[in-house]
Amino acid sequence: MRISWGLLSFPATVSAIENGINGWLRYAPLPSDQRPSNLRLPGAIMALSTNKTSPVYTAGQELQSGIKSILNQTLPLYHEPDEYIGSTILVSTTGEFYGREKGDVKATATLADDGYLLRVRAGNVVILGQTERGALYGAFDYLSRITQGRFSDADLVSNPDAPIRWMNQWDNMDGSIERGYAGPSIFFNNNAIPKNFNRVSQYARLLASIGINGIIVNNVNANANLLTDANIDGLGRIADAMRPYGVQVGISLNFASPQTFGGLSTFDPLDQSVISWWTDKTNRLYKRIPDMAGYLVKANSEGQPGPLTYNRTLADGANLFAKAVQPHGGIVIGSRNHAVEFFKGLDGQFLDNVVVQIKYGPIDFQVREPASPLFANIPQTNTAIELQITQEYLGQHRQDQQSHLVYVAPLWKTILDFDLRADGQPSLVRDVVAGRRFSNKRSGYAGVVNVGTNTTWLGSHLAMSNLYAYGRLAWDPTQDPQALLEDWTRLTFGSDPLVLGVITEISMASWPAYENYTGNLGIQTLTDILYTHYGPNPASQDNNGWGQWTRADHDGLGMDRTVSMGTGFAGQYPAEVAGQFENIETTPDDLLLWFHHVNYTHILKSGKSVIQHFYDAHYAGADTAQRFSVAWESLRKKIDTDRFNDVLFPLRYQAGHSIVWRDSICQFYHNFSGIPDGAGRVGKHEYRIEAETMTLKNYKLTGVNPVETASNLTAVVLISNNTSGEVTRKLDFDSGKYDVAINYFDLIGGKARYKAFLNGKLLLGWAGDLENKLGHAFSTKLDGHSATRLTIQKGDVLKITGVADGNELAPLDYVAIWPQGLVD
Repeated sequence: MRISWGLLSFPATVSAIENGINGWLRYAPLPSDQRPSNLRLPGAIMALSTNKTSPVYTAGQELQSGIKSILNQTLPLYHEPDEYIGSTILVSTTGEFYGREKGDVKATATLADDGYLLRVRAGNVVILGQTERGALYGAFDYLSRITQGRFSDADLVSNPDAPIRWMNQWDNMDGSIERGYAGPSIFFNNNAIPKNFNRVSQYARLLASIGINGIIVNNVNANANLLTDANIDGLGRIADAMRPYGVQVGISLNFASPQTFGGLSTFDPLDQSVISWWTDKTNRLYKRIPDMAGYLVKANSEGQPGPLTYNRTLADGANLFAKAVQPHGGIVIGSRNHAVEFFKGLDGQFLDNVVVQIKYGPIDFQVREPASPLFANIPQTNTAIELQITQEYLGQHRQDQQSHLVYVAPLWKTILDFDLRADGQPSLVRDVVAGRRFSNKRSGYAGVVNVGTNTTWLGSHLAMSNLYAYGRLAWDPTQDPQALLEDWTRLTFGSDPLVLGVITEISMASWPAYENYTGNLGIQTLTDILYTHYGPNPASQDNNGWGQWTRADHDGLGMDRTVSMGTGFAGQYPAEVAGQFENIETTPDDLLLWFHHVNYTHILKSGKSVIQHFYDAHYAGADTAQRFSVAWESLRKKIDTDRFNDVLFPLRYQAGHSIVWRDSICQFYHNFSGIPDGAGRVGKHEYRIEAETMTLKNYKLTGVNPVETASNLTAVVLISNNTSGEVTRKLDFDSGKYDVAINYFDLIGGKARYKAFLNGKLLLGWAGDLENKLGHAFSTKLDGHSATRLTIQKGDVLKITGVADGNELAPLDYVAIWPQGLVD
């Protein structure tokens, strides 16, 4: 691994310690000079509900506590109109409002389900929701405007673009989370449902504030034991905790449960005993959770059981559950391998409360993919787009730190705005999943998220911008990702112009940079697909069942998916789009290698060859990542100490690891193609001292796998796990100031200790303990997961000592010493 740092220093505390638990709902006090001059608070809050589980009642409490926190004013809260006469913030459903004959607000005629009206005039505020949760959404909008200091008189109607706006948790009953990087589950522990639901309620509050109305609380790879009587009651308690915020609870099911859990001899979806079993289990669930959202079922995918076992169709399987939940108003969402050939022939056979959940791209949440063609191939079927907030392939985050900053809303926007041209007509993906394009009633969004017990929820303060943007885009996908980011920044870190500018700059640059230094031109994220989905390993992409199929060889790379020469995948799109992707001249360069296999010397529209673009892009992406921590350091007196340091450490790590990525990918394709870098950079590191060329004491040479993750294809390790050693080198650089980086490997299974000396003076000591500090899945091997880099200052004689611990033999790769202001 490669970690970068210069002179260590930390910001002064400028506010109370914050741990991220409130996310963007901090309601930080608004300084008087930032308060809008036209902000006139009414004398009281009137929430027209006495039901403490009602979102309207919750809205009243949220308004009262929010205004107290932001403006230091306590407004009395009432629930009956005759309790107070005077100006009010009135929050209600339209039915309750008009039922009490309060009304002159006619605009509510345009409200959709969950929509709201916000009217602010002459010191009076009216917040009306078409539903109870719509009223709560309006209250959050009102408070958001005050918090951001962007308040004005308003008369607006806001409606959600799609009815389904759900989260998918991948939580397991033992408390672990698949692709979870933020601590254990808030829903499950030790194969049971815990008693304390404080975090569940806090999570529901965050979700409601961005318009989320449903959640699947367990992993789509479901455990049938969730259906015990005790766990059904536990699920009821989860639903009770989330109900005041209008978030309906649903669950993932294991298709084989009647057999593996219920004792039946079959799970055939057309067998009457199976039908009766699921009907009875569903009725029990709805008796405990009358407003249960429904089921998510993954069938015949990644080893999960399903109807194909009995030669039944996916429609047969989905309709089994749809019939069971239909009397209760529930929805069934089907999730599996979304190949067009599995679904196109079934279009029109699904019941109207079935929704097919489709990953945004055909592969698996890659850094760039084309929109899935399935969105255009099942017009008579409800669909939901599956977006991944969890950064499974995009840098991963866990515990208190994020390994790579990647703001993914711009990626999602490219998919949502893509025009599939179904039947030669405008067919934006966002219009398909809203139900508008094909007149579907139950369509929308599913966000895969790894929320855990960490106080930052996702393992990183900055990663929360992705959760916020997901909810806002699910509500209105026409919104600009940068505008959403700026809203989130003001709510989370305040409105200081420098803070707003820096966070916007580095976040908006993060996805393009990550794409550049991990995999571009549509080749996808060249990560280790076989192991942790982290770190560079382009060789893993091919020749295995999980490969993403780059088809790299000595002459070229890219997967030919054309009809004329390749797999024919391009032909699954409607004719206009299929024609575009079939033709190499009309395929966008950023998807070229996704659809075409080309020679390394193929000339792009930019005028560069493919291989030179690869080299240049990887260097450009890593160069951009170097600037993130530098920009963040300019905020040291603008942000509280804890959050400042929590963000700074992983940004420095990202600066180093982006170079590991850059070098590994460039070296791999340089070796494969034999074509030199026109700029003379790849494989030539004039500022590096390879560890194997230094004077070694108790160290020995070792190989790494993949080999390109070591600078010169070789590293050094201690000769045993119960010894210490050192590497030394007399430096012959000209006198001056230098940055110094040490590239080493950090494994799980031990915490080796290191020290670096210049002329006998201890510069720094560190341990191989990033598994406790950073947020990706760690490795037991010397590879692209474990490669790390750290930076120190110049000296005359450099000595590095290592002490082994467990299976971590204090591995070292190289030392880089370069003039300040350059990038190694």
